[in-house]
Amino acid sequence: LINSFIIESELCFPHLNSSCRKNSRAPAVSMLIYVILSSMSLLTMVMNLMIIISISHFKKLHSPTNSLLLSLAVSDFLVGFLLVFQIILIDGCWFLGDIMCGIYFVLDYIFTAASIGTMVLISVDRYVAVCYPLHYPIKVTQYRVQVCVFLCWTISVFFHCMLLMDNIQQPGLYNTCVGECVVIIDFFGGIADVVCSFIAPVTVIVVLYVRIFVVAVSQARAMRSQVKGAIGQGFVQRVAAKKSEMKAAKALGVVVLVFLMCVCPYFCVTLESGDAVISASAAAFVMCLFYVNSFLNPLIYAFFYPWFRNCMKCIVTFQILKPGSSDANMG
Repeated sequence: LINSFIIESELCFPHLNSSCRKNSRAPAVSMLIYVILSSMSLLTMVMNLMIIISISHFKKLHSPTNSLLLSLAVSDFLVGFLLVFQIILIDGCWFLGDIMCGIYFVLDYIFTAASIGTMVLISVDRYVAVCYPLHYPIKVTQYRVQVCVFLCWTISVFFHCMLLMDNIQQPGLYNTCVGECVVIIDFFGGIADVVCSFIAPVTVIVVLYVRIFVVAVSQARAMRSQVKGAIGQGFVQRVAAKKSEMKAAKALGVVVLVFLMCVCPYFCVTLESGDAVISASAAAFVMCLFYVNSFLNPLIYAFFYPWFRNCMKCIVTFQILKPGSSDANMG
């Protein structure tokens, strides 16, 4: 759609014969693209920053599940920041130098992998909560979740730094002209990346959520059959607890579904390329689609979670600055 508005080609660096060519568009079209992407970048960072502040500040939100949401919000916030660099690439020109190009792609790979890893952890968390509710408080503790999140980010950083080592050591090695931003991953590295960052995590997520759905349906039927003849405060509390877990599983299931819809095209393009060559300008659409996911997650939280809406209100009205606000109940 964007390319249909291209009217002519110009050099990224007019004074260099070896310069890449850029895609020139009508001023109105260029302004529209920049406004939309800039607004999305700003809103993504602001909304996810609110989630980070909310979960970090309010003590009653310090739960294992919310720790995972915090990790996801951090990665989404950083993705929103990277969208600024994607805006620079809209015209197919990179003006920040080869070193910044390598750093940009390394960070993009790391944040993507960290997001996918966090999604896997969220799926495991909901699986244990729904399928093994009695064991959940013992198996899923705050400390264990924090260790898992730390390992997720550490592995993402190590794996992709090794994967892109050639591009880090020799920035711009694979550029064909001045103003291009390209990284190349060898065949086996590309296969490893697709398997570890896409196929394996997505398989785990889908299998776990299918299992969650089956168990949720069976538990809902059991509750309906028992509630008719059951009385007592204890039973009511157990039913309320199960409904709460189901609601959380449903909300996070929507997050996972939206995530898969946004990230799958990126890896499909990688698989189709065969040689695992990712050009910044050629991959602009699928990368922006992944960035859209980081923008949508806070909106999903706002729709499903009352605590997030309450926290946003508290932050916007500066109630968060009052003494003792960290002990407030945002549920």
